[in-house]
Amino acid sequence: MSSASTPTAVAVARPAGRYAVYVAAVPLRAPQGPAQALMSSAYSLGLWDLQHFMVLLRPDPARTPTRAQPSLVFDFQPRHPEDALAAFSVLSRSKIPGVVRRRRLRRIPDRRSWFVGLSDGDGDAADAAERFSERWPTDLVVGNHDCRDYTNGLVEVLTGQKRVLDALRSAGRQ
Repeated sequence: MSSASTPTAVAVARPAGRYAVYVAAVPLRAPQGPAQALMSSAYSLGLWDLQHFMVLLRPDPARTPTRAQPSLVFDFQPRHPEDALAAFSVLSRSKIPGVVRRRRLRRIPDRRSWFVGLSDGDGDAADAAERFSERWPTDLVVGNHDCRDYTNGLVEVLTGQKRVLDALRSAGRQ
């Protein structure tokens, strides 16, 4: 339910320690045609429930030159988000196979990304995110076990902040 990429484990040389933690929103992915146009329009209008959320980790700039290390992205989405069956499963709120994705990002997006805090100091945040992702159940049910739950859970593990998406939404960060 986000930008095009194949699921791959990312082996990234990274500094141990704290990371700046961000939440970002991108348009939901859908089958080409009217469904895709609807998702793009919903994103443009800032409709909170029709966006895909992900967690971004940027090495703490106070400890590491940001140009030296890429940011990391973690998200959870349907295995085949542009498949018509996935769209039907989303509408019917039935289980579909999901996938946790991890990848690199050159920089934090300027739009629709929000700094939510620094990772807790006890341990490596990137390793904690990897462990969380490995344990995440991959049966996806929109509205029950989806990118929002994944984002909220991962941010809580990294920063201790609970229900971060509710806090961002109530703060008007759309």
